[in-house]
Amino acid sequence: MGESYHRVVAANALTFAAGVFAWTFLEYVIHGWLSHRWQTFATPLHDVHHRDPHAVFAVGAWVPTAVILASLATVFGPAPGVVLIGGIVAGFVAYETLHYRFHFVRPATAWEARLRARHLAHHQCAPDRIFGVSTRLWDRVFGSDPAPEMMLRLSKRAQAIAPLDGRSNVHLLLSPGRRAR
Repeated sequence: MGESYHRVVAANALTFAAGVFAWTFLEYVIHGWLSHRWQTFATPLHDVHHRDPHAVFAVGAWVPTAVILASLATVFGPAPGVVLIGGIVAGFVAYETLHYRFHFVRPATAWEARLRARHLAHHQCAPDRIFGVSTRLWDRVFGSDPAPEMMLRLSKRAQAIAPLDGRSNVHLLLSPGRRAR
């Protein structure tokens, strides 16, 4: 394997990482702006999740997203745009996994516990703040991160929330004709 191959691999790795980073911004836009700040097509879908956290917000997007990525990869191979979209999709999958865990599982690490506390504080106490689920970066950039003393109070309340019982609507991916729960 020559130097050219290693350059391509490095470029693809950086492009993929840029896609994952781009997802964090898209996550903030979808959650903060399209679901909360403005009334858009996403608002009623997201409202269902706030009323019943068992309803995983983006579960219906997984299959079409995977089909689009697989189609692009089949047609174009590892072209930079496909690799970038692959990173965005990987960010989306990581977000959905974390989001599910925040509602249904006790945190496995201190990092996960902090993110879980932030997200549950958003659900329980601060629906107009804390829009980042996988990172607080964009909350800091756009001013929706609570002041540290307020976040400490919110986190303490959120840490006391037990994981949900029952199942989410993820099973609908496997049986689309069935109703959640």
